[in-house]
Amino acid sequence: MPVLTKEFYLETEGETHIINITDYVQRIIKDCGLKDGIVCLFVPGSTGALTTIEYEPGLLKDLPRALEKIAPREAYYEHEKMWHDGNGHSHVRASIIGPCLTIPFVNGNLTLGTWQQIVFLELDVRARRRRIIVQIVGD
Repeated sequence: MPVLTKEFYLETEGETHIINITDYVQRIIKDCGLKDGIVCLFVPGSTGALTTIEYEPGLLKDLPRALEKIAPREAYYEHEKMWHDGNGHSHVRASIIGPCLTIPFVNGNLTLGTWQQIVFLELDVRARRRRIIVQIVGD
């Protein structure tokens, strides 16, 4: 069973930027020529995250608002003692959501639900250039 590794880059606008990457991933799967398998996505770094969401205007506001309740920006974080970079909440949020996501594909198509898209969440306080690693296993 072949294992293929690809990558792509995103330019983010900083904290709370949510980017729909579904088309990038689907294109990579189509181009690899495999029919059925799994695709694993990974973002190197400790302040970015990957998940799925219904990519619509309401949820693009609701998700950052929920994250603010879970790990408030203005709360005290021990991380600040060491680095003084203002992103302790970013690290906590990214740890909760996670840096990777695995999705099956069948007949060359992601098996996402009707309203489900793959998204990258920029949780750092500044704009970043992010690398997304895509590893595909299948036949």
